[in-house]
Amino acid sequence: MIGKMKKLGLFLGFVTYALVSVAQSTEQSALTLTLEQALQIALSESPTIKVAEQEIEIKRFAKQESYSALYPRFDATAQYQRVLAKQTMSMDMGDGNPRTLKVGSDNSFNGGVTGSMPVVNAQLWESLKVSVADVMLAIEKARSSQIDMIEQVSQAYFSVLLAKESLVVYQRVYDNAVENNKNIKKRYDVGSVSEFDYISSNVSVQNAIPNVIEAQNSVVLTLWQLKALLGIDLKKNIDVVGSLADYEAQMNYAKTISELDLSNNTTLKQLNIQEGMLESALKISKLANVPTLSINAAYLYTALGNDGKFFQAKAWNPYSYAGVQLNIPIFAGGQRRAAIKQANLNLSNLKLQRENIERQLQVAIVQSLNNMQTNVKKFSSAAATVGQAQRGYEIAVKRYEVGRGTLVDVDNSQLALTQAELGRNSAIYNFLMAKISLDKILGNHEVKSNHDYIDEYEQKYERRYGDK
Repeated sequence: MIGKMKKLGLFLGFVTYALVSVAQSTEQSALTLTLEQALQIALSESPTIKVAEQEIEIKRFAKQESYSALYPRFDATAQYQRVLAKQTMSMDMGDGNPRTLKVGSDNSFNGGVTGSMPVVNAQLWESLKVSVADVMLAIEKARSSQIDMIEQVSQAYFSVLLAKESLVVYQRVYDNAVENNKNIKKRYDVGSVSEFDYISSNVSVQNAIPNVIEAQNSVVLTLWQLKALLGIDLKKNIDVVGSLADYEAQMNYAKTISELDLSNNTTLKQLNIQEGMLESALKISKLANVPTLSINAAYLYTALGNDGKFFQAKAWNPYSYAGVQLNIPIFAGGQRRAAIKQANLNLSNLKLQRENIERQLQVAIVQSLNNMQTNVKKFSSAAATVGQAQRGYEIAVKRYEVGRGTLVDVDNSQLALTQAELGRNSAIYNFLMAKISLDKILGNHEVKSNHDYIDEYEQKYERRYGDK
């Protein structure tokens, strides 16, 4: 029996040393981050964010490509033909004897400069408005990616805090069990407590170890998840600053659903932009029935000649022209009518989709608010219980020391204290998770962008679609 006790003491000492060593090494070598620093790293280093920003650049150049259709277009052209078999003509000269002639030259060349420019093209003008909205849609999608990243990083950050505070709770349980075990062993050695109490205290220590190890593994795992989101080397040690108690002030959130609106929700903003684009697409389909007017001009050289004469100066003759071209659509087999019906259906489908999404978002807001209110109540109850549970544990320990209580009372009071502390931390954590989800729905996350031209597009978009 004594040998087993010595082995147990050595094992407990080893576990305690290992836990202390890990904690010290983490503090010494870890890169500590605040929530703001973690978000800054994620928004600057995440491949998802970079892809979204490059998509804005792509749409911006696509807009420039669309606007280029407004400017004159000049092309240099050149064409050379070698006649392999000349055309043959038969002519009756009136004498009853038809004659055949071969006409044409062995070589022909046509080359020069041509130019054209649209003057009236309603379809083109409307399509340019779509290109502006397309850039705005890419900007809003980039904002959506940033909001998603803020949500994920914030959740991961608070998960680390919860894991660390759970470790603190279970570590305290373990430390209390070890301390009680030491006191009981001293009393057992002098015969003042029973062997049953001594064995029970050893079991309490043993039962506390798995919870500590599991909590420690949870800290490691949540830190790895945070590193993966931030794009930090997984081999590098990081840590987070603060505790869940630092965010208790946010639990005073008292807004109701009537005070919240979805005007800044990124999904609805994207749908509004898409609706504007579909309305423009409908106008473009209708404007296909409108005549177009363009001007064109050319300055060309032509040369015709047989071998030996083709390269002589007198064989090259310039000519030029300028004019206007009017196209009046008349009939296209019902193509334009079908395009208008298709555009109307697309617009109607989008409106139905937005209506459904709005209802789902309203339900999500109610759910988040309910979760927040529920966890505020849980926190109030748990916070009031922690102090009482701590006092109850201290009394139970003293009662046992003076022989007026049992070890079962100590264990029960320790369990009550542990549940109260874990409940308090979980209430703060769950409240923060619900608030993060609500902020995402409302689009309240602060998003920063380095694109100076965003304001320009927002102004153009507001002029065009400001009534949405």
